[in-house]
This record gives sequence, C-alpha cells and structure tokens, in this order.
Amino acid sequence: MKSGSNKASKFDPPRPSRGYYYFAIAAAVLMAILGIMVLNNPTAWSQRPPPGNLKLENIPFNGERAFEHLEAICALGPRVSATQKMLDQQTYLQAHFQKCGGKVELQQFEVRHPENGALVTLANMIVRWHPENTERILLCTHYDTRPFADNDRDPRMQRKPGVFLGANDGASGTALFCEMAENMAKLPCKYGVDMVLFDGEEFIFDSDRDKYFLGSEHFAEKYVMAPRSYSYKWGVLVDMIGDKELQIYREVNSMQGAESQALIADIWSTARQLGVREFIPQTVHEVRDDHLALRNIAKIPTIDIIDFDYPRPRVASYWHTTKDKPENCSALSLAKVGYVLEEWLKKVK
Repeated sequence: MKSGSNKASKFDPPRPSRGYYYFAIAAAVLMAILGIMVLNNPTAWSQRPPPGNLKLENIPFNGERAFEHLEAICALGPRVSATQKMLDQQTYLQAHFQKCGGKVELQQFEVRHPENGALVTLANMIVRWHPENTERILLCTHYDTRPFADNDRDPRMQRKPGVFLGANDGASGTALFCEMAENMAKLPCKYGVDMVLFDGEEFIFDSDRDKYFLGSEHFAEKYVMAPRSYSYKWGVLVDMIGDKELQIYREVNSMQGAESQALIADIWSTARQLGVREFIPQTVHEVRDDHLALRNIAKIPTIDIIDFDYPRPRVASYWHTTKDKPENCSALSLAKVGYVLEEWLKKVK
C-alpha cells in the first residue's frame, strides 16, 4: 500500500537579502501559532476521541484467537509474493478456511519478477460463503508483504534495510478474516460473502519502478471480462487494522461517489451504535490501495478501512519498518474491527 506523496525539485536559489530573512522569521512564527491553534482545536483531524470502554471480554468477537492467527502468520517469516513463505501461508490459510466451511479458490496469474524479469506465478485467494447467492458482498485484504523494510533504509546507504514481518501491514487483515471465518457459515446475512486476499499488493523492490496492486487489478479485470452469474453490491477493504493505538478515519478516495459515501455512513454508524469509538467520522488520509482497482476497473463501490497513523499521528511511523511486528498489534483492535464488520453484515440492506 502506498500513500500519496509530492516530490520537490532541486534548484540553486540566489542568495536571499536581509529583508528576506526577516520575512522568513515572521512567517515561521505565524506558522507556529497556527500549528498550536490546530493542535488545540478539538475538531482538527489529528484530535483523537477518548478511547471506548469496550473490553476484550465484552466483545462478541474472539480477538485473542484472531491475534493467535496473526502471530502464526508472522512466525512463517516475510510472505513476499512468489516465495516459499507465501506458499506456506497459502497452505495454512486454505486448510483453515476449508475447515470453517469456506469454498476456497486460488486465482493464479503470471507476472514478471521486478528484479530479474523471470515469469512467476502469483495467486489471489478467494473464499466463498453461501456461493448460491447471486448478490454478494466483497471483503478483501492483501496477504503479501513488502520484500524488505524499506523505510528503515539508511539515507547514506551504509546498511541494508531489515526484515519486514508485516504484522499490521499484511497479517492483520488476514488474521481478521481467519477469525471471521469461524462465524461466516452461520452468520445471518442477506447477501453471499466473498473474502479475497490479494497477492502482489506491494511486490515492490524499487518504488520508483515497480507496479503496485497486481492482485486487485487482475481480480477486477477478471470480474469485468469473465462470464459470471453473480455481482458485488459493496466492497470493503481492510488494511492495517491491528494497530494497538487504533484510530480509523474515513479515507479520501473512499468518500468519492454517493454509493461509497452511503457505505461509509452505514459502517461508521454501526460502529457508533456498538460503542466502537475508534471509527472516527472525519476524512483524513488519501491512500492508494487495492480499493482503487475495485472501484475504477470493476465499478464496485468499495471503501478502505485503514489506520494509516501507525502507531499514532506526529510520531515516527512503523509503516514499512522492522517495528511492524506482533507486539505492536492488539487483539482488542482486531476484535473491535471484526465486531463492527460482523454486525454490519447482519443488517446490511
């Protein structure tokens, strides 16, 4: 997953005058005052609500068991696309989903390896619940991990980046689906449900060269082009939802279009009714993620449930670093997101 960014150009400016320095100092003071005003403004995007009173034992979703899946997945090591560890993860997940009664399909596709150009096979994992229903809901996440912790890279290139486990960015959504699978066969829902775990979300060795979102784009193209007897009414992507300091804002791209706005309103309203205050009704980050292919190619109204402030705003991020490991994730966070999604599925119209 990649957030939006701007790159500044380099140039050699002329030597500024004394008056310029006075102006720059005044501007800096003004910006500092404005910054303090924003931080003290209770409606500012970075102002978090007080934590909810929900305890793990009071939530009818087994967050502890979900967290055990997260730990087991991370124990495999990095699950980079087209590696043995990814195959090991697929074996683990396929056995679990089938045990829970899901119909599992591997949607395989071939791509060129970003480093050496060799043809390699990737696979989206699709788990179908109540496949007889032609009206369906799509729940999705990605289950591959970044090849290395590139945000730990030394800017002087004096050391290589470390091992990236992807406990939150990769394993959290996958673990959530593992626990949701325990209830899906008997969960009352008007629609059939497909869980899709995308491969190749960030098969990225060089962020300026390599292509993101390989799995979701393949899935979306197949949905449009291949004959099918079903359709998806809604799509919900979960990503980075295991953070101990959970805060889930509405994502900018997810607010585009009336249908997506209605979907967000419904899910955030469900969270409010359940007392899950970590779903915050403010729009903050613009995130490039797998939901874009589903929306733009497959034309499925799809939103992104993501906590991009990992662990929280205005501190060094754990995103794509060696700190993205199980001890920085939480069973309670997984329980809260799972609780909201299951209750939403029960009542969605």
